[in-house]
Amino acid sequence: MGLGVDDATWDATVFGKNRDRLMDADVARKFLAAVMAQPRVKKQLSTEHFSVDGTLIEAWASLKSFRPKDGSGDPPGPGRNGEQDFKGETRRNDTHASTTDPEAKLYRKSGGQTAKLCFMGHALMENRNGLVVDACATEANGHAERSAALHMIEPRADRPVRITLGADKGYDAEDFVNELRSMNVAPHVAARTRHSAIDARTTRHAGYAASQRKRKRIEEPFGWMKAAAGMRQCRHRGVAKVDWQFTLAMTAYNLVRLPKLLAAPMAAPA
Repeated sequence: MGLGVDDATWDATVFGKNRDRLMDADVARKFLAAVMAQPRVKKQLSTEHFSVDGTLIEAWASLKSFRPKDGSGDPPGPGRNGEQDFKGETRRNDTHASTTDPEAKLYRKSGGQTAKLCFMGHALMENRNGLVVDACATEANGHAERSAALHMIEPRADRPVRITLGADKGYDAEDFVNELRSMNVAPHVAARTRHSAIDARTTRHAGYAASQRKRKRIEEPFGWMKAAAGMRQCRHRGVAKVDWQFTLAMTAYNLVRLPKLLAAPMAAPA
């Protein structure tokens, strides 16, 4: 920044105002699109085969802040981090909300896991080199993953060649699969053991098995984001700020990987 050790730094409000400008102009998503649009980078991308998945991002709010919306219930004990007993209390998103971050939702992605106040990050990955081509963050709920997937894949489905979208069993829902087919997207979704919307029309093709192998790479940007980018727990409150931070993290993941990809021989088409 050109500042000396003893020079005065900017006031914190300067950073807050600049952050708001970046969010209002949607700079994070434009930055991701600009990186992916570079001619040398576009050569590394598949334009026909994609994978999608979501991950939970713990909110910057404790379970003690998740209190009844009507103001009832016992307050926490005295002190800055007073104790509170939740035993026997039914807590739901429609009756409770966090006083720290009202947009955070109590959610667990699978049975047996602890429910936490969190948001959900979604990424769309191309299958050739595993680069993230779109990303967003939403409230955590049972429909968020499928809704975000449709939103991200729709702009890429408007082409003569049918594209494919790989996903795990959480996306195996009849309405989601039918919506993909109506957009001319092959739903390469992992089939549930019972009551699956995926049938032999999809699974009989060799490309389906390839998509199921490739889609697992989407865990790599999620793992990097939480371990290296410090997003295991978000540092901001509200969906808009978490979306901004998550999109920047996915862009940073691409920038970390691109130097090696651009220096290596061109990968085989995916």
